[in-house]
Amino acid sequence: MRGKIIISNNLPAAGPYSTAVEANGFIFLSGQLPVNPVTGEIISEIKDATRLVLANIQSVITAAGLTMSDIVKTTIFLKNISDFPVVNEIYAEFFPEAPPARSTIEVSNLPKGATIEIEAIAISKDS
Repeated sequence: MRGKIIISNNLPAAGPYSTAVEANGFIFLSGQLPVNPVTGEIISEIKDATRLVLANIQSVITAAGLTMSDIVKTTIFLKNISDFPVVNEIYAEFFPEAPPARSTIEVSNLPKGATIEIEAIAISKDS
């Protein structure tokens, strides 16, 4: 495999995939669900779920030696697009200035019955 695997010790172990992979100056983060890293419980209330997903992303980004400002693209998957305004409110807390490019998509279902999943791409400090 090309690329360096990034692991955050603050998250539960991933399944048959890597949480993040650094390759060619980019770090690709797999979609993060609102999984409580201590209990493994899925948080369903959208405000808390969004905050938890972004905190989990922040944990992975920190493990890679980066900050949230190094993220250049995110994709948000929502079970219910009507949650969009609430998600935006929390998202803005994590990206107060120069937010990354973003797509938001309503989906019919997410793993473990989650209400939200976010994936991200960051630029490595080495690039």
